Amino acid sequence: MTDVLNAKNNSLPAGLKNAFAFVAFNALSFQMVLGSPMILFAKSLNASATVLGIISGMMPLLVIFQIPAASHVPRYGYKRFVYGGWGIRVLFIFVMALVPVSGRFLEPSSQLALMLFLLFGFNLSRGISSCAWLPWITSLVPASVRGKYLAQEAAFINVASFGAFLLAAWCLGSQPRASQFALIFAFSALMGTVSLFFLKRIPEGEAPEEARVSTHPVPWIEIARYRPFRKLLWMNVGWSMAYGGLGAFTVAFLKTEAGMPEGKILVMNSVAYLGGLSSLWFLGSRMDRLGSKPILTFSLASWCFIILGWIFLAGGVWPSTLRTVAILQFAMGLGLALINMANTRLAMATVPVMGRNHFFALFSVVANLTLGLAPIIWGVLIDAMRSVEFRWHGFEWNRFTMFFILVAIVMLVTIVLCRRLEEPDAARMEDLFREILIESPQRVWLRIWPRE
Repeated sequence: MTDVLNAKNNSLPAGLKNAFAFVAFNALSFQMVLGSPMILFAKSLNASATVLGIISGMMPLLVIFQIPAASHVPRYGYKRFVYGGWGIRVLFIFVMALVPVSGRFLEPSSQLALMLFLLFGFNLSRGISSCAWLPWITSLVPASVRGKYLAQEAAFINVASFGAFLLAAWCLGSQPRASQFALIFAFSALMGTVSLFFLKRIPEGEAPEEARVSTHPVPWIEIARYRPFRKLLWMNVGWSMAYGGLGAFTVAFLKTEAGMPEGKILVMNSVAYLGGLSSLWFLGSRMDRLGSKPILTFSLASWCFIILGWIFLAGGVWPSTLRTVAILQFAMGLGLALINMANTRLAMATVPVMGRNHFFALFSVVANLTLGLAPIIWGVLIDAMRSVEFRWHGFEWNRFTMFFILVAIVMLVTIVLCRRLEEPDAARMEDLFREILIESPQRVWLRIWPRE
C-alpha cells in the first residue's frame, strides 16, 4: 500500500535515502581501486597496455559469477547477500593499501602480481554479491519513479566520484611516491567501511514467492530468447565493446603520448563526473515521461562525436590542451550517465517479475563479460600496433588513433542495435529534441526574464 501511495505522489519509498548515502560512500571507495588511481599505480610499476586492460576488465569479467549466485539470493535475502559480499571486498582493500609500501622488499613485477591477485579477490566478491543489488532496488522502487530514482542515484555517485578524483589528484601530485598511493587506497578502505553502515539501513525487499520455493532448473535458454530482453542484450554487447577500453586507454594516452602528469590527469578525470552530475538537470524526471530508447539513441550518437574528438587529439589535429581534454571528459561523463540510467531503467521495465534475479544476472553477466573482455582485446591490439606511426596529409596515424577509430565504428553498430529495441511507451526522437532544444530553454528564459 505504501509503494502505491508513493507511486501516486511521485515520491520515493521511505528508507531509500540510505541507498543514496551508500552509493556515495561506495563511489568514494571504488574509484580509488578501480579507477584511474589504480591505473596510474600500475603504470608506475611499468605495466603494459595488456596488463592495464586486464586490470580494467577484471571487475566486469568476474560478474559472470552472478549466474551461479543468483539461485542462492532468495535463501539469504537481498540485504544479507549484498552486505556479505561488500564486507569481504572492503577487507581486500585494506590489504591493497599495503602493496605500494611493499616496494622496500618486493620487485615492481612482484608488487604488480600481488595487486592483481588482490584485485581478483576484490572483484570476485563483488561479482558474486552484486547479483542481488538490481533485483533489490527494483523491488523497492515503483515503476513510475524509477527514472527519478536512477537520476538522483547518479547525482550522488557523480558528486562523490568528483570529490574522490580531486582528492586523489591533490594527494598524488605530479611525481607520486609509493606512500601516497598507499594513502589513497587506505582512504578507499575507510570509505568502504562507512558505506556498509548505510547499506545495512536500506529496507529489505521481497523476492517473489515462487522464486523462494522453486526447485526447478533455471531455464537460461528461454530467458535469453525472450525477444525484448534479447535485443537489449545485443545492444549492451555493442556498447560494452565500444566503451570497454576508453577509461584505461584515455588515461594511458594522456600519460604516455600527451605527457600529462598524474595530478592533472586525475583532475581531468574528475571533470567527467561534473558531466555526469549535469545529467540530473538534463533528464530530471524526463526519463519516466520520454522513455529510455530515445535517450539511448541520442546518447550513443553523441558518443560518436566524443570519440571523433579523441581521434583528433591522437592524430595531432587538435593539441592536447587542458581545455580540450576537459571538454571531452565532461561530455564523456554526461554521455555515460545518460546511457547507464536509460539502460538500467529499460532493463527494469523489460525484465518480468518472475525470474527477476536470473534475468538481471544474465543481463549483468552479458554486458560485463563484454565490458571485461573489451579492454583486454583493445590492450593487446594497442600493444600489437606499437610500431605503427606515420603522418598522412597532416594526420598522425598511431596505435591510439587506430584504437579510437575502431571504437567509433563499434559505436555506430551499437546505434543500429539500439534502434531495434522494444519499448512500447517510448517517445519519438522528435519529442526528445523538442524537449531538449525548445521547451527546456523556454522554461529557463521564462524564469530569468524580468517581469513588469
